[in-house]
Amino acid sequence: MMIHENTEACIRIKDLRLRTYVGIKEEEIKNKQDILLNITIRFDASDAIHSTEIEDTLNYRVITKQIIAFVEDNQFLLLERMTHEVLALIMEHKEVRFAEVEIDKPHALRFAESVSISLSATRQAQ
Repeated sequence: MMIHENTEACIRIKDLRLRTYVGIKEEEIKNKQDILLNITIRFDASDAIHSTEIEDTLNYRVITKQIIAFVEDNQFLLLERMTHEVLALIMEHKEVRFAEVEIDKPHALRFAESVSISLSATRQAQ
């Protein structure tokens, strides 16, 4: 019996809590707010599963540091724009086949825990 091994790996970054300026109201423009990011990244791990070298895999620490710097050093009027920019940053890594970014803005609505926007992208096979 032949077994076909699926080497597509899935990285999930859960509940990455950052502070940034997001919104259109005066208080949102003047004061940083908490946001919560949940990110899914799919990539081919065929080299990594047979290796012990960080160079043979997608380094999620590097990606996370880029996201933190980008989000915390910028100001956003719209949650949609921030989500799109974070997704674009992830997709700059050529190894990424698929990524999904969901960003929650806690307490954005009076009776809701949070409001979130989610976007995804898929790299076309070449």
